[in-house]
Amino acid sequence: MHVLVTGHKGYIGTVIVPMLQAAGHEVTGLDSDLFEGCIFGDQSVTGGIPDIPYTRKDVREADLSDLKGCDAVIHLCALSNDPLGYFDPEMTYSINHEASVNLAKLSKKAGVKRFIFTSSCSVYGDSGADVTEESGTHPITPYGISKMRAERDISRLADSKFSPTFLRPGTAYGVSPMLRFDLVLNNLVAWAYTTGIILLKSDGMAWRPIVHIEDISRAFTTVLNAPIDLVHNQVFNVGITEENYQVRELAEIVKETVPGSHIQYAKDAGPDKRSYRVDFSKLSHTVHEFKPQWNARRGAKQLYDAYKIVGIALEEFEGPRYRRITHLENNVRTGRLDKTLRWRVS
Repeated sequence: MHVLVTGHKGYIGTVIVPMLQAAGHEVTGLDSDLFEGCIFGDQSVTGGIPDIPYTRKDVREADLSDLKGCDAVIHLCALSNDPLGYFDPEMTYSINHEASVNLAKLSKKAGVKRFIFTSSCSVYGDSGADVTEESGTHPITPYGISKMRAERDISRLADSKFSPTFLRPGTAYGVSPMLRFDLVLNNLVAWAYTTGIILLKSDGMAWRPIVHIEDISRAFTTVLNAPIDLVHNQVFNVGITEENYQVRELAEIVKETVPGSHIQYAKDAGPDKRSYRVDFSKLSHTVHEFKPQWNARRGAKQLYDAYKIVGIALEEFEGPRYRRITHLENNVRTGRLDKTLRWRVS
């Protein structure tokens, strides 16, 4: 298929594109390059940024010409975590909800058959108890709310000629050319490597389902290749049921991975209302080809080994190069981006 991947230069996009190419798909991209200059390591460590034809464009400005000749769309582009969501909630809704629905409508008009939307387990919010795709959604952040709204409105577009599928990954982790350090396991290992301290910014009691970005990418490629009647207008949690952890359990795994490290709680560490345990069995039961391969312990070692090779410092991963919110704030302050996160200069 000819597959358009939005946000192909992001944390997950740079991992999924090579998988799609290896499966024989023709891949093009659409990305506004919001995080240019945030590349982690080099090609020998991460494989580098995939070199594919792409349009440098804000997804809010997408038009029919961007969908010409496409058989499928994998829509990754979003303001992709809670701090970015709080940066400007209305803008988060504009990008994650309204622009996503508009892209789906354009895709349908352009004759694109498959539309795979990246949602999030954040839609479960403070559900706490074990949740499935049939459980109610209780998002408590602008990011989670934006994903829930997009799911709802894109689902209404489904018909015999347009088939959306909604994937809700757990909290991602793992090495990528555009590695994010605001994700829990990535962050804990980085603190342990650079300072010897595994810093918990909450009381560690909240539950998090975590999933490696390679397994997230496998989910997308598997759904893309699945018989359409199996995945038509369906929601799938993406992860491994056994990979639900309390944050303090992840800290213990990091302690065992990084020699000489110890756990420390931030002075203002308190409860995190975002807590949910997720059942991930539906996807593998529906599409038997989906076989995730990672777990937290193996992922922590992958991250630790990569950090040692690249040699990151605390001021880097907590600073503007790798901290997404700080990177955007700096570009807005210096006038490179306007307040709507559109480029003022090319």
